[in-house]
Amino acid sequence: MNEKSTNKLKILNDPIYGFITIPNALIYDLIEHPYFQRLRRISQMGLSHLVYPGAHHTRFHHALGCMHLMQKTVRILKFKGVEISEKEANALYIAILLHDIGHGPFSHALEQSIASGIHHETISLKIMEALNIEFKGKLTLAITIFRGDYNRKFFYQLIASQLDMDRLDYLKRDSFYTGVSEGNINSERLITMLNVKNDDLVVEEKGIYSVEKFIVARRLMYWQVYLHKTGLGAEKLLEKVLLRAKELVLKGTKLPASKAFNYFLSNQINQENFNSDTLKIFAKLDDYDVLASIKEWISNKDLILSKLSESLINRKLPKVELQNHPFSNEEIETVKQQMKKTYNLNDDEVNYLVYSGKISNQAYDSTKNTIKLVFKNGDIKDVIEASDHLNIQALSKPVDKYYLCYPKK
Repeated sequence: MNEKSTNKLKILNDPIYGFITIPNALIYDLIEHPYFQRLRRISQMGLSHLVYPGAHHTRFHHALGCMHLMQKTVRILKFKGVEISEKEANALYIAILLHDIGHGPFSHALEQSIASGIHHETISLKIMEALNIEFKGKLTLAITIFRGDYNRKFFYQLIASQLDMDRLDYLKRDSFYTGVSEGNINSERLITMLNVKNDDLVVEEKGIYSVEKFIVARRLMYWQVYLHKTGLGAEKLLEKVLLRAKELVLKGTKLPASKAFNYFLSNQINQENFNSDTLKIFAKLDDYDVLASIKEWISNKDLILSKLSESLINRKLPKVELQNHPFSNEEIETVKQQMKKTYNLNDDEVNYLVYSGKISNQAYDSTKNTIKLVFKNGDIKDVIEASDHLNIQALSKPVDKYYLCYPKK
């Protein structure tokens, strides 16, 4: 079939929003590109399906949902008299569509283990720049907006702020797939209330209750889903599997792994050496590489790698203790001594089975990218100042909890 006869104005059926339209041929071609199709093989919520069995949706779903919300937002803002050219609108669609394209498999665990020091947003930008070369400069404006360098500040706020299209989609989508109804925000209402004043994205005053619910929903979703202690235990277990595998490979052990995965296990990858060749290899890496390898590692002769891999694949997750203050060195050492005796481990090896750290939940950060409300008299206030909901001010303060993980008996 030649290009002229290919229908590129597709309509997709999304379980959250219904029908989503692909607005033009350029965006269709970006979606069809292997770099974007890889997102079909990247889970949106990592290992959360070990807690919520329905949470198997992908970053592909999420990216399309964000683009759909951006289309609605542009229509609302233009209806309210905000001038947005067709070129600018298209750049916004591309920027939000590709905002997560740099996520690797089990992204946060990967960033803490085999590709340290480079954030997924940096990789997203590198992929966008590579695509821009391939698409002969058609992504230039989208990249400028994504970087925050465009002269219209509110464009960047639509991509990355405390009330952006990313958050509006993932809260609603993750709520749907986990079945956690507390996160089910009214994204349609929030978008309908958006406006622009003094080049700032604002919410009209009658939308204040929707904003309050959004902030509360975000807090609840973090404690109930994203920072759920079982999910936390699974993610930390995956980190330890990857760290142990990398340690063994760097010492000369050969482990079964795909070419792309083996490259990251065999090399110290960081922001300084993440070049165009690394990017091409990264673009071939997905959840399948990691899980298939971990299944094979169960039979490895290294006791630590074998035990950790088997624990992850068969959901024998570590016990996770959570409390409001740090665990003492004595408490941690007592557990380590027990594990050393049980599994005959040395001081280095036991650190793969017993580990501690801190998690933090801040539903709203009043120090940056604040959510602003505009009143009929023209006054603009931060939502904390405008709200009579006492909890909103409390939710702007970070809440820290401390965890200790170790194998169940």
